[in-house]
Amino acid sequence: MSSTVDAVRAVKTASPPRAGAPRGKLPWLPPAIVTGGLIPLAVLGVRAFTGALGPNAVAEALNQLGLLALVLLIASLAATPLKLVSGWTFPLRIRKALGLLAFFYACAHFLTYAGVDQGLDVRAIVEDITERPFILAGFVALLLLVPLAATSTARMLKRLGAARWKRLHRIAYVAAVLGVVHFFLRVKKDATEPMIYAALLALLFAVRVASAVLRRRAARR
Repeated sequence: MSSTVDAVRAVKTASPPRAGAPRGKLPWLPPAIVTGGLIPLAVLGVRAFTGALGPNAVAEALNQLGLLALVLLIASLAATPLKLVSGWTFPLRIRKALGLLAFFYACAHFLTYAGVDQGLDVRAIVEDITERPFILAGFVALLLLVPLAATSTARMLKRLGAARWKRLHRIAYVAAVLGVVHFFLRVKKDATEPMIYAALLALLFAVRVASAVLRRRAARR
């Protein structure tokens, strides 16, 4: 932790952001992120239509949609730590787009499971959620993302107030942890990939904690 604190301190006490660090409003950036984020869905649709998803097409689609949701959620969580470390502000401008894309893919993941894999059999879905820990973890993660998506607008930010809004949106870390747990329990054998995402989450959390420690020290002085 001390090394992380030192790294953040060094960035905060360094000279102004280097040349090339984005400073403008970049209004085109969020739409570009959304457009790019939907390309994997289009590719997945083409593969499904052409029968290129393999012998177990539903499982392949579920895996791809779930992985996209997790990657985008972690990317949205990386926005603030990246800003703290680099001084760039553009990550904060795409954080909302990344978070909503993550929610979209998480919903697509669950709907594919419920509608295609389970045929909307409510009893089977409830049994899966209550009896299979990895499905329970994923389902709870999805539920946690719902209030975050619902309060993602500027109007909700104003209504809740900045402090309450920030506290609420810290739930995103819990959702991401549950997403990693869901992934870890799903793969069963080779846990290399979910462990990589777990390490990334730990790093992002360490940067946030280090920044909070520095702020408290500065306030005491």
